[in-house]
Amino acid sequence: MPELVEKKEVTVIRGRERKVIADQVVVEAPLTIYLGGQKLVTLLCTPEKRKSLALGYLRSCGLIGSLDEVAAVRLLEKGEAVEIELKHKSVTLEQPCAEGTVTPGGTRGALLDLRQAGGTAPVPPGKLSVKAEVIGSLMASLQERAAIFKITGGMHSAALADNRDLLLFFEDIGRHNAIDKIIGECLLQGVPLEEKMLVCSSRLGSEILLKAARVQLPLIASRAAPTSLSIELAHALNITLVGFVRDGRLNVYTHPERVEG
Repeated sequence: MPELVEKKEVTVIRGRERKVIADQVVVEAPLTIYLGGQKLVTLLCTPEKRKSLALGYLRSCGLIGSLDEVAAVRLLEKGEAVEIELKHKSVTLEQPCAEGTVTPGGTRGALLDLRQAGGTAPVPPGKLSVKAEVIGSLMASLQERAAIFKITGGMHSAALADNRDLLLFFEDIGRHNAIDKIIGECLLQGVPLEEKMLVCSSRLGSEILLKAARVQLPLIASRAAPTSLSIELAHALNITLVGFVRDGRLNVYTHPERVEG
């Protein structure tokens, strides 16, 4: 993985022992997204699947609804930028996700405008039903596939799953980026999201919840904890929120009818 990890010199201290070694660290790089000829945002991310990340970012922000709205997607500047052209609409920089830089943690305030949560449609009732032990198995598969995390300890993981297997998997230094790569790859591959679930390694904040709601995912499961606002939004948007999936147990915070056992 020469593009995604680099070797850096580090001084390691273990008790009374001190030595200098070459350690592997994850690569962090900027990705600037241009929309309709305007600079929209610069993301700090793991430099792979850049087109998927850019498209997923636009989709999870609500700036596009499907790939049918996109006229072209081009990599620029040796992969440090993505230019996206839309077919029939323009986007002004005053809209959510407008110009700025988003850290790997998604800490720029405009990443998702919570004031617009009321405009996000609830997930319709569906047929998704998954056994608790299957959610545990999917989480174990997520951890097993986290190759770069095992090398560096510096990555988040996200996957799209049905009620049997992981269908798509990505790692990134940013938990938001990993999920946007999933969403963008679904657009590019034409993968339907109905009756699917999001499995991830990260804290379930409100911005993660809204990303899932925008693409109508009915269930989100994580090894980590949700926040109070994500729980409130999940209740309102008919999303099943599952946290602390580990060691043979899990917590279902909202809409437990989708989880068997």
